[in-house]
Amino acid sequence: MNVLPMANFQAPEVPWLSLAPILIVLGGAVLGILVEAFAPAKARRPIVIGLSILATAGACVMLALRWAPVVAAPASLGEYIEDPLTVGAQSVLVIIGFLAVLVMADRTTVGDGAFAGQPSDRPDSAAEELSERKGYQRSEMFPLTLFSLGGMMIFPAADNFVTLFVALEVMSLPLYIMAATARRRRQLSYEAALKYFVLGAFSSGFMLMGSAFLFGFSNSLRISELGQAISTNTNMDWMVLVGVFCVMVGLLFKVGAAPFHAWTPDVYTGAPTPVTGFMAAAVKIAAFAAMARFYQAVAAYLQWDYLYVFAAIAVLTIVVGTFAGLVQDDVKRMLAYSSIAHAGFILMGILAIQKGGTGHVLFYTLGYGLATVGAFAVVSLVRGRDADGNVLGEATSLRKWAGIGRTNPWIAGAMLVFLLSFAGIPLTGGFVGKFVIFSDAIKGGIGWLAIVGLVASAITAFYYFRLVRLMFFTEPGEESVVVKSEGLSALAIIVCALGTLALGVFPGPVLSLLEKIVILIP
Repeated sequence: MNVLPMANFQAPEVPWLSLAPILIVLGGAVLGILVEAFAPAKARRPIVIGLSILATAGACVMLALRWAPVVAAPASLGEYIEDPLTVGAQSVLVIIGFLAVLVMADRTTVGDGAFAGQPSDRPDSAAEELSERKGYQRSEMFPLTLFSLGGMMIFPAADNFVTLFVALEVMSLPLYIMAATARRRRQLSYEAALKYFVLGAFSSGFMLMGSAFLFGFSNSLRISELGQAISTNTNMDWMVLVGVFCVMVGLLFKVGAAPFHAWTPDVYTGAPTPVTGFMAAAVKIAAFAAMARFYQAVAAYLQWDYLYVFAAIAVLTIVVGTFAGLVQDDVKRMLAYSSIAHAGFILMGILAIQKGGTGHVLFYTLGYGLATVGAFAVVSLVRGRDADGNVLGEATSLRKWAGIGRTNPWIAGAMLVFLLSFAGIPLTGGFVGKFVIFSDAIKGGIGWLAIVGLVASAITAFYYFRLVRLMFFTEPGEESVVVKSEGLSALAIIVCALGTLALGVFPGPVLSLLEKIVILIP
């Protein structure tokens, strides 16, 4: 038997600096699990909250340091591509993750938060009553948030269908669990988690099937090699068409595009409100960034096969989000349909394929993400109140928001900023985001789609301003109250509101950075 000498074996070179932001986030998640297992019960929650804040902040700092080297020299590290799209998307994700952790960690002055003390307790059981009486609070949701965030950070960087699928599952599985941990309306929370899990598995199946077809066509799992295979292989066109469509359907499920949106309103309503904010913002950022990489890798060869198919999906998404939102009387469901409409707007930027267009997509998702996390943070502070003055759960019914602008002008003012941004009113990040996306659509030859978006934006403004009218121009009632908290949600709301205004008033610096984004196709 021949034995090779050890000198012939060479240790692989690991690009630690490139992987450092993801390792920081996932390392914080692993440490959080160890804290949950070994730390004293009373010390677990503050430690894991501190770890989560430090992990997201540390990853943000590392990404800031990586920006200039990556813009100068993007690189393919095997199945992981470190280019400006990766660093830009990851930067937006960790900013949203940091703010979402603040909202998740907040509790009111009576010690209750958005999460059940022991999510495994059966609703209305003696075990749940005991957990409430003893003030017991599990805190696994913070490591789960970091695990999900780590998967999101890998998602737009993946250049391999297996890596893409694994990142999808790492991103999604923690969210399925977190959706079932609401403190109140537990049965609704369980239902939301089950729907999200079943339909999420359905979308994963589409992505796997599409990946299998594309592997059979190109004989490679590399996404970047797909374009070359399409240009040289003129046989089995049906296989690549079906494969690309199935992968896109899997991604469209994640962003809540119609007709793959059925899970969105129920899951957003039933999940704990801070989780809804994180999910609504961060999942869209990760999925659209991955979609931009995948679509541009094949669009140069298949654009005319699929342009009008996906444009029709964008129109349907906008129409569903716009008109279904008009009839909602629940704030969370209204914001859920708003998110569907915004998915249609962002899809325009993906389809346009313009120079700097990917940066415009990320700018839109940043503005949308800040407004979304801030809006759901406000929702978590508006509570119902019974005849005896006892504070109840979140007051999500629109009529219970009457007069909040008179009793709590600061909270209502922040909500006003977020609603103006959703509507695309000038001097907000939402206006600039829509402006650059619609401009790209016109330049890309799909100006008719931009016209649809403009009309829909005017219509969606109706249900945003209906809430504004209730808050500021209606007499306050006795059925709701804005609770005082530990202050973390207030900090997140202030940062989100200031960020939304800054993106609208001074968009130049952020746009100039994001317009440097290019997609490396090795």
